Amino acid sequence: MLEAGCGVGAQTRFLIECCPGIHLVSVDIAHASLLRAKKEVAEQKNYIQADLRVLPFPKNTFDHIFICFVLEHLPDPLEALNTLKAFLKPSGTITAIEGDHGSAFFYPETAEALTAWKCLQQLQLQTSGDGNIGRRLYTLFKQSGAANIDVIPLPVYCDPSIPGMMKGFADKTIVGMLKGIESEVIARNMISSEVWHKGIDDLITLSTSKDGTFMYTFFRAVGSYA
Repeated sequence: MLEAGCGVGAQTRFLIECCPGIHLVSVDIAHASLLRAKKEVAEQKNYIQADLRVLPFPKNTFDHIFICFVLEHLPDPLEALNTLKAFLKPSGTITAIEGDHGSAFFYPETAEALTAWKCLQQLQLQTSGDGNIGRRLYTLFKQSGAANIDVIPLPVYCDPSIPGMMKGFADKTIVGMLKGIESEVIARNMISSEVWHKGIDDLITLSTSKDGTFMYTFFRAVGSYA
């Protein structure tokens, strides 16, 4: 299996644990991410720094390719799928998992929180990406020539009855993503500093309130290639 875009190894560990005996090759373009992955998932020995557009493997090498939270950052995700499929053996498969920022909703909902959240979608569109790519996976796989395409929505729901999820997803993941783009959003004048910080504060309050709820949907697509 090829893990195309392993990042810091979050999915690498999952793949190793779920697929005992797997021969996994993990690739990422970022040297710093690979160093962290090697530290976090030391049992995985096959890390390679490479650009997905120029992979250092012979054609027809892998039975399966796994790509997670990568297509959303690419200017041409279809080109990436077309490039990757050449490295599959006949009847090989590709799995892609992506989020869809447009699928998020939360309560209580404020105008400032909604505006801050929309900045994440708009910024990706302005910087060669698509934060709403989850809904496009079926079409992308079909356009790349995949057969037996299976797309499954993977909703994540949080409320105060599951405080671990509220803290781990609504706070650390969702608010964390927004905090990570704060300087660029403000620099691009996409939103005023006052509205931005009010929106972030509202989302933080949501994640710790007795009534707050949050919903987000990921999508998993699998397709086979002749």
